[in-house]
Amino acid sequence: MGWARTLLLGDIGNRLDIADTEQDIGEIRRKLAYKNILDESQDDAIRRLQEENQQLEICVAALVNALQRKGVLTPEEVSNLVCLIDQ
Repeated sequence: MGWARTLLLGDIGNRLDIADTEQDIGEIRRKLAYKNILDESQDDAIRRLQEENQQLEICVAALVNALQRKGVLTPEEVSNLVCLIDQ
């Protein structure tokens, strides 16, 4: 309604248009702030999952090595496990 307000209400119309624009900008800022918070929380979750995944890989490797040392697994079986895990 911008130009009509200005024509009909003059300075008051201009001020109303400015107030509407400020309100729109405020809403955009709130949405961007929420998006940034959401992105940061997702980034943190991804980081935690990557760290947990790395720890699990280390545990699996340690278990496989222990099973091989105790003679439970042959080198060929370890090789097969490694191939399965890499897929």
